[in-house]
Amino acid sequence: MTLRSRLAAAFALVALLTAVAVAISAPAIVGRGFARMQAEGASPGQGRGQGNGPMAGQHIEQIQQETILTLVIVAALAVGAASLLGLGIASRTVRPLARLEATAAAVAGGDLAARSGLGDRSDEIGSLGRSFDAMAADLEAAEDARRRLFQDAAHELKTPLAVIEATTTAVLDGVYAHEDRHLETVRDQSRLLSRIVDDLRTVSLAEAGALPLDRRVVDVAPVLASVARDLEARATGAGVSIAAGPADGLAVDADPDRVRQIVLALADNAIRHTPAGGRVRLDARGEAGGRVTIAVVDTGVGIAPADLPHVFDRFYQADPARDRATATSGLGLAIVRALAEAHGGRVRAANEPGGGARFEVDLPGA
Repeated sequence: MTLRSRLAAAFALVALLTAVAVAISAPAIVGRGFARMQAEGASPGQGRGQGNGPMAGQHIEQIQQETILTLVIVAALAVGAASLLGLGIASRTVRPLARLEATAAAVAGGDLAARSGLGDRSDEIGSLGRSFDAMAADLEAAEDARRRLFQDAAHELKTPLAVIEATTTAVLDGVYAHEDRHLETVRDQSRLLSRIVDDLRTVSLAEAGALPLDRRVVDVAPVLASVARDLEARATGAGVSIAAGPADGLAVDADPDRVRQIVLALADNAIRHTPAGGRVRLDARGEAGGRVTIAVVDTGVGIAPADLPHVFDRFYQADPARDRATATSGLGLAIVRALAEAHGGRVRAANEPGGGARFEVDLPGA
């Protein structure tokens, strides 16, 4: 039964009980009054001054007033009893709201794990409880993500800062000579710091929906060819071949610079995780509903099943022992996901049956 129905039933019950009480007691009260008047020598139709004289008429009028007062008292008692019953019903109905209020106060006080526990109800209060619990769960997840972000950012920023401090201290103390290679170390670590800050800003703006996008019709084929061409020297140096597949006639509604950034990040990640002699291929295909999927496939060792759900998380590294020699911020795939979702798209990662990994980005077609 819905909350509205319960409240309506409570009000109806109060009125019904009052009417029943009055209807049951009224005949007896009135009958007794008539009997007393007849005992005084007057009929119901007689008035003052009839029957046994003025005194009798006054007594009859007193009996009438007492009868009316009795009816009023009975009605008042019936209303009071019915109201108490209605108050009990209303209190029982409102009790879950008090529980929800206490839970809301707990969440406002910082206890994001508090839940109303009203989700098993089938009325409006249950619907409100489920919505509130879902909101609290989202707040708790967002707070956990914020804490992890700060922890991860502090960890990632600490490494290059430590290298810069150690290098400069060693030079100033005379442990290292004033050589260009030490200045290059400081420069490289400073660039890494700048990249981490820029990447964090990009991810934050994209996830907040505040990243400016210059959306237009973007042909996919030239983007894939451009990325393959720009990364060819790097791939060759790593002993990896890279090529772009055909994507003629495919176009997306997106920011061209951001689309290129997405493909570049995925291709760069594929090259870093593909051993010498391997291949990286950039493909695209049309999907139902006019959408376009851009895929980057490599022939590396693939992704461990335990790592698959986390590869797009900030600062996540499948190999914790990997150092910063590659000068990456640890945010490349997180940026890919944030940019794809900012365009209304999706990302996914999977292992290829014959070995290697496949990263796909689904974008709205033009």
